[in-house]
Amino acid sequence: MVNPAVTLTKLSVRRRGKAILGPLDLTLEGRGPTIVLGPNGAGKTTLLKVLNGVERISSGQINWNVPDKQVREMQAYVFQRPTMLRRSVRQNLAYPLELLGRPKRQIAEDVRNWAAQVGLTGMLDDPAPRLSGGEKQKLALARALIREPKVLFLDEPCANLDGRATREIEQVLSEAQAAGTRIIMTTHDLGQARRLASDVVFLLNGLVHEQGPALQIFQNPQEIETKAFINGDIVE
Repeated sequence: MVNPAVTLTKLSVRRRGKAILGPLDLTLEGRGPTIVLGPNGAGKTTLLKVLNGVERISSGQINWNVPDKQVREMQAYVFQRPTMLRRSVRQNLAYPLELLGRPKRQIAEDVRNWAAQVGLTGMLDDPAPRLSGGEKQKLALARALIREPKVLFLDEPCANLDGRATREIEQVLSEAQAAGTRIIMTTHDLGQARRLASDVVFLLNGLVHEQGPALQIFQNPQEIETKAFINGDIVE
């Protein structure tokens, strides 16, 4: 499959007459990771949901460079607060593969491999809802990646996690990226953005305020508001 790319054209999301996102024109291509930055309320989560097709747009267009039939099949989404099935870790990992009709032997092998990759081998038979926050996030990430998606959306995947859990999740993301999964994620952690990003989209008040290669954005931002945000100042 060709490398997934998407173009938004004059796209807007409105709720109760209020503009939440846009109008904006945006193209995301390349291999990523693409990091979406911006203050609270800038529209970061809404943008991810639009790209994932779970947010209704009010106007404009969204076009992927693959047939519409394949778009949803190639995507996965990890929420900031992941929802765990009231089942074991093993059953949570197996569930997406069962939906795809994979053979039981293959499912069992993939489950073991992914549990090992995220450090949950010793917890396979534990109830998923009882895991710690970091363990739940790692399980949610493995559950998304076990399907080998071409595009993975992550909304603040390391929010409220300690340094060790954050480092472990970043390692999994780097390995997924190297294996061919396109990552598009939001984060408030500028250190994390610097470590992971190949390119950056800076949103402000629902608009794309600046976009470019990560090195350019972090070292030589063109917009005053982008520079202020990167410097840790309050931006409204």
